Amino acid sequence: MKSRPEPDPLQAPCPPGPAPASPDLVDARTEVLARRVTAVDHLDASMRRAQAPEAALAHVLLDLDEARAAARRADERIVHGADPGALAGLAVSIKDLFDVHGQVTSAGSTWLNEGRPASFDAPAVARLRAAGAALIGRTQMTEFAFSGVGINPHTGTPANVALARLGLAGRVPGGSTSGGAVSVASGASWAALGSDTGGSLRIPAALHGLVGYKCSQTLVPLAGSVPLSASLDTVGAITRSVRDAIVLHEVLADRRVALAGRPVRGLRLGWTRRLFLDAIEPSIGAAWQCSLDALSSAGAELVELDLDTLADLPRLTERGGITAAEAWAWHAPHLNVHAADYDPRVLSRILRGQAIDAATLAALRDLRSDWIARLRAQIADVDVMLAPTHARPAPSIAEMVVDDDDAFFDLNAALLRNPAVINLFDGCALSLPAPVPADAAPVGLMLWAGHGDDDVLLDAALAVEATLRDAVARSA
Repeated sequence: MKSRPEPDPLQAPCPPGPAPASPDLVDARTEVLARRVTAVDHLDASMRRAQAPEAALAHVLLDLDEARAAARRADERIVHGADPGALAGLAVSIKDLFDVHGQVTSAGSTWLNEGRPASFDAPAVARLRAAGAALIGRTQMTEFAFSGVGINPHTGTPANVALARLGLAGRVPGGSTSGGAVSVASGASWAALGSDTGGSLRIPAALHGLVGYKCSQTLVPLAGSVPLSASLDTVGAITRSVRDAIVLHEVLADRRVALAGRPVRGLRLGWTRRLFLDAIEPSIGAAWQCSLDALSSAGAELVELDLDTLADLPRLTERGGITAAEAWAWHAPHLNVHAADYDPRVLSRILRGQAIDAATLAALRDLRSDWIARLRAQIADVDVMLAPTHARPAPSIAEMVVDDDDAFFDLNAALLRNPAVINLFDGCALSLPAPVPADAAPVGLMLWAGHGDDDVLLDAALAVEATLRDAVARSA
């Protein structure tokens, strides 16, 4: 059945919103190739921003010498008529989850690896380096990537840059790739390597007005990264635009994305009232409605689906589900010595997995496989699905660091709920900025599809992004 949400008669017309982050990495690379600006000049600007107050606590390590050497190599290759790579000496940050040769991988903890530097680059890092990236350093994260809020009591929490620029200082950045989003939003990097187990790329991207892309899980190697849940972990990037997301994905997955170039007109975009729209804040609901209005006006066919399979999610996530069980299996050998060194909120989620025995975990995996097949069948008639990326806006960091675990876990659940569905579905998803007033907090619009449908998703995301930008430009 083709339908769309009924407009709220009390809602004002869709307001003008801020233009997406510009220039993006593709623009910067074009400048470098044309020799209008050198890669070294771009890197110097990135490093100034990385050391500015706006990016405070975003990076746990900055490596100017290594990054500058990469930028110089790119400039030299251009002078000699050689290809500088897809990333052309431009700054890319690395989540403190991935091995970088000569650096310590601590995954946001105080004890992991105990000062021992990595002997090799993780494959994802090696691919970035081979593509000419200037790796500026490691970014802050939630300890062991186990939270969507972005708080780290050990090494500090970087503040949300987008909200600080609106006069809302000290708001949470989203997690777990918290420092990565702050790095990109502040201009310290053009893209941030991160991971996504339940929304760890898409949540901080959405809260900063950026793009976060979670590809199909098997496309980018997980080797050389600290695991959270081997069944759900995915490697990807936070970027300033969808086309940048495609560039980074092509590098990280070592493959070419096949783009059909379809316009929004004629796209069948699915949505559902189930789960994804439950208890969303009014500002997020308004941005969601404005997105649908713009897409419908541009000729997209909006298709409401029931998706009764979503009713099975509580069975899949009971007692923390697969994530908690797999996290417990990895952390259990360390807890006798280091339990006191963990963030208590992270530890409590890991400990839930202790109650899930091998037989229960096997049953959960079987249930998940059946659920994936049934949900895939239910969305087969649309090109991609749409949903709000998150249900709540970013509160202050101060509210989250007080000893109110109920408030923290309530927010964490609200931020993770929508994006985590796609990890359980073994699908692909991308968050991009939805239309909001110029003085309003960013809101993410999530496009999602099944495993292996990445190219269809990315092609649709380009068209959706362009449509929403056009809607903003017309209303400005």
